Amino acid sequence: MRCLIQRVSEARVTVHGRSTGQIGTGLVVLVCAMKGDRKPTVQRMAGKIAKLRIFADQRGRMNRSVMDVGASILAVSQFTLAANTARGNRPGFSDAAQPDTARILFDHLVRELRATGLNVHTGEFGAHMMLSLTNDGPVTIWLDLSNGDCPGHAPQQL
Repeated sequence: MRCLIQRVSEARVTVHGRSTGQIGTGLVVLVCAMKGDRKPTVQRMAGKIAKLRIFADQRGRMNRSVMDVGASILAVSQFTLAANTARGNRPGFSDAAQPDTARILFDHLVRELRATGLNVHTGEFGAHMMLSLTNDGPVTIWLDLSNGDCPGHAPQQL
């Protein structure tokens, strides 16, 4: 599973002009389920997201998590995080999980995050979405648990 996390002061996702999710201070989490991802991968990713210390403490150091500051999460499915651009100029997405599997894993991630007590909003899986956000910092973090960094995954060969 790959996630691109952005610390935001505000964010909103719309589908055909209809808002499906909106937050103030918090995290936008763009989520891509990869081939071979399983529920243990999702559970580990949810824990990493919930505990990632990227909010400022009283001394201005990034030392507090989204849970610590009582912020929200806007989770948006985005298969394009699986883009492989090693050959040519057109990205390939064959490493992304199939849509039915990806939906199950995305929904599981959202449930896991909500189970921690976090306020989680979402986009609409598989829809063409418009995402607007104000990146705070800017702070952007790449998390990739699809490369052997999680039980159930074999390390990739170099």
